[in-house]
Amino acid sequence: MSELSENRLEKEKLVKEIGDEIKDASIIVVNQQMGLNADQTRSLRVAMRAEGVGLKIAKNTLIKRVIEKGPFSALEKFLQGPTVLAFSKDPVAAAKVSAEFSKKNESFKVVGAVMNGELMEAQQVKMLASLPSLDQLRAKIIGLVQAPATKIAGVLQAPAGQLARVMSARSKQGA
Repeated sequence: MSELSENRLEKEKLVKEIGDEIKDASIIVVNQQMGLNADQTRSLRVAMRAEGVGLKIAKNTLIKRVIEKGPFSALEKFLQGPTVLAFSKDPVAAAKVSAEFSKKNESFKVVGAVMNGELMEAQQVKMLASLPSLDQLRAKIIGLVQAPATKIAGVLQAPAGQLARVMSARSKQGA
């Protein structure tokens, strides 16, 4: 097999891998990185992984082949320069990690995103990043649901405690 066809097969395999990784994402955030060093790249990967966010660094031509004719095809507008894709099922997680990392690193910036087929500019992505994540929202809802139950239990226990104190005082008086 010639070197040219091997290279083409490698690229096709890479396009398929990227496509498989992003197919379940509800959002893909496009970021540009201009000169991140190895430590910065490692900390970016660790931050993304901790929040359940996928990260892909690839050539724009390969990314274009992955997203063409799909729900993320509008991303092509943002594919210029060294590109880093952040993607997740949680619509806030990828935006949040990207925005936070860009605040700490001047050589990393949020360019835009596509969420559920809708194109978002960088400013919209940063606004989305300020929202609580799905896990944070779930925790707040559970807290709100549990609070009334705790109060009800306290109210129901109070009369029994008062009755016991009255009975105890009465028995001490009679003795």
